[in-house]
Amino acid sequence: MDRQRVDSSSVRSVGYEESSHTLEVEFINGGVYDYLDVPATEAERLRRSESLGRYLNKRIKPRYRVKKVRPPE
Repeated sequence: MDRQRVDSSSVRSVGYEESSHTLEVEFINGGVYDYLDVPATEAERLRRSESLGRYLNKRIKPRYRVKKVRPPE
């Protein structure tokens, strides 16, 4: 999945696969996680949020299943 770099103190890059509704997040510490069954509108709200880390913690992590792709370094 292609991810785009973002300006955040906790997130390095974000990608979204519309066909599978998968949001992929790479954190600054090197960890990569897939959040499953995320609607495209939610992924877009994350990208446009003032604070990606805050949005992830409040809106994404509590609501969607997660799969670890790569552990933190």
